[in-house]
Amino acid sequence: MNDPVQNSGLVVVDKPAGMTSHDVVSKLRRAFSTRRVGHAGTLDPMATGVLVVGIERGTRFLAHLVTTTKAYDGTIRLGASTTTDDREGDVIFSADASTLDDDQIAAAVTSLTGEIMQKPASVSAIKIDGKRAHERVRDGEVVDIPARPVTVSVFDVLEQRREGGFVDLDVRVHCSSGTYIRSLARDLGAALGVGGHLTALRRTEVGPFTLEDAIPLADLQDTARLSLSLDEALARSYPVLDITEEEGEALSMGKWLEPRGLRGVHAAVTPSGRSIALVEEKGKRLATVFVARPNTL
Repeated sequence: MNDPVQNSGLVVVDKPAGMTSHDVVSKLRRAFSTRRVGHAGTLDPMATGVLVVGIERGTRFLAHLVTTTKAYDGTIRLGASTTTDDREGDVIFSADASTLDDDQIAAAVTSLTGEIMQKPASVSAIKIDGKRAHERVRDGEVVDIPARPVTVSVFDVLEQRREGGFVDLDVRVHCSSGTYIRSLARDLGAALGVGGHLTALRRTEVGPFTLEDAIPLADLQDTARLSLSLDEALARSYPVLDITEEEGEALSMGKWLEPRGLRGVHAAVTPSGRSIALVEEKGKRLATVFVARPNTL
């Protein structure tokens, strides 16, 4: 008997520069011959790297994907601010950054590490009254998005280059979901009084998925294939709870099991390796949070 979710799962794409995340989705719809394709965590057109895409029933799993942490490698240019906080915008302020010393830069980087309040870029994909901020900016509106708490657990300067009045910093950032690296560049330049913007960005991790999992988009267009089946995706993203085939059948019908003293969400996996559902204890029940393999399939 054919497995009803054999074509469902995740594709970890190594997104090329120069296209939107939606462009990637469109190309994968053609490659996989399905409309049921969606992505988790937008990447700007300038950025490259890890973009997690759901295929078929994998699109339903995206809402439950653990993407609370992300990692990036990027380049920040000190000495100029732009309208978009990256190299694609117009320069709106510039100052000589050549007088900055290493200690000043290190102190400013430290001030932007840890739990901080960050104002997202006005050209972000954040929705304001149902319309994305970057669309409002494009239509001539002035957009001011309130600052919000984010966590920058790692903000390391890997290399420094000085060119004329500019200082270019190659950086590595590990942060919470919702952190904008463009905004870090902007705020670093502001803290140093010389302006700053992002000139390169590569996302290296999204939750448990890394560049080692990623497949170049061109390869996927030539040979469409999943990076992880739906079974593998659930088991990679959550602690595994071993269940019997009978318990798997019950969960597939939306039934609940007896509690087992678990904390947090687990992937319920049968001896045959099928990830039936995500489960969580609620009171005296071990109930489903997401059913990957409903018996209606």
